Amino acid sequence: MILLSLDWLLMLEKLVLIVVIVMVSLVIAMYETYAERKIAAFIQDRRGPNRAGPFGLFQPLADGLKLFMKEEIIPNSSSKFLFILGPCLAMLTAMMTSAVIPWGGTIHLFGRDISLQIADPNVGILFIFAVVSMGVYGIMIGGWASNNKFSLMAALRGASQMISYELAMGLSLLAVLMLSGELRLSVIVGQQMDSVWNVVYQPLGFLIFLVCAFAECNRTPFDLPEAENELNFGYHQEYSSMKLGFYLFAEYINMFISSAVMTTLYFGGYDVPFLNDASFGQNHGGWLTVLQAVALLAKIGFFIFLFMWVRWTIPRFRYDQLMRVGWKNLVPLALLNMIITAAVILYLKNGSPF
Repeated sequence: MILLSLDWLLMLEKLVLIVVIVMVSLVIAMYETYAERKIAAFIQDRRGPNRAGPFGLFQPLADGLKLFMKEEIIPNSSSKFLFILGPCLAMLTAMMTSAVIPWGGTIHLFGRDISLQIADPNVGILFIFAVVSMGVYGIMIGGWASNNKFSLMAALRGASQMISYELAMGLSLLAVLMLSGELRLSVIVGQQMDSVWNVVYQPLGFLIFLVCAFAECNRTPFDLPEAENELNFGYHQEYSSMKLGFYLFAEYINMFISSAVMTTLYFGGYDVPFLNDASFGQNHGGWLTVLQAVALLAKIGFFIFLFMWVRWTIPRFRYDQLMRVGWKNLVPLALLNMIITAAVILYLKNGSPF
C-alpha cells in the first residue's frame, strides 16, 4: 500500500509539473508575439502595440480572442480529417519536446525532493530529434489536405528544408555527444556545471546548430515556406480561426524550445556561473533552484531576442541559396568539426589521434 501511494504521489507530481510547463510555454509563446511586435517597432522606429492594456500588454489576449471568435472555414475540396490533424500534430510535437528538458535542479516541497524535469530518459537528445522530425508531418499534412497548389508547394519546401538542415544539426550535435559521452540531458548539464560550458569547446558546432535552429523554426532568413511574395500565405493559407492559431503558436513554441535546447547543450542549461550549493549555502530553502530556473529563462530569452533581431535585420534567401547553404556549407563544416573533435579527444586520451 505504501509503495502504491508513493507511485500515485510521483504520478501526481509529474502531472502537476506537466501542466505547469505546458501553461508556462503557452504564456511565453503568447507574449513572444507581443515581444516580436515591440522589437520590430523599435527597429523600424514606430510604437507597436500600445492600446490594449498598459503598454499594449493585453494585445496577445486580444489576438487570442480574435482567433477563437473568427469563423471556422474548411474548404469543401479538402480532406477534412487530415485538415484538422495537421495543426494538431504541429502543436503536439512542439509541446512534447519540453518533457525531457531540465528546467532546474531539485526543489524540496512538502517533505519531498521534486525534480524540475518531467522525464530523464537515457536517450533524451534523441527523443528531441525524433519528436522534432515528426513536426514535418504537421506541415506536409496541412499543405496536402488543403487541396491548394500553393499550400502544397510551401509544404514541400518546408519538408525539404527541415530534412536538409536536420542533417547538419545532427552532425554538429555529435561533437557535443563525443565530449559528454551521454545522451541524457541532465548529465550533459551536470558536466558543464562541473567544468566549463560546451560552447567554449564547440564554438563552430554551436554556430552551425544556431543556423539550423533558424531553419527548423522557419524563421527569417529561412522562412521560405511562408514566402508570401511567391506562395501567398504558405502552407497554412487555407486555415482560419484556431487551426491557424495552432500553426502560429507551434512556431513560437518551437522557437522557445529550440532556445532551451541550445541553452542546455551549449550554455550550461540552468547553471549559474560561480554559484553552487557550497557558495550559496546548504540551507538555501529552494532559492538556489528558483535562481537556476530564472537563469535558464534569461538565457532562453536572449536567444528568443536573437531570433527576432535577425528576422527584422536580414532579408530571406532565395530557395536555391537556402539549399546550397545547407548542403554545401553547413554539412561539410559540421563533418569537419566532428572529425577535429574526435581527433582532439583521441589525442588527449591516447597521445595520438591515429
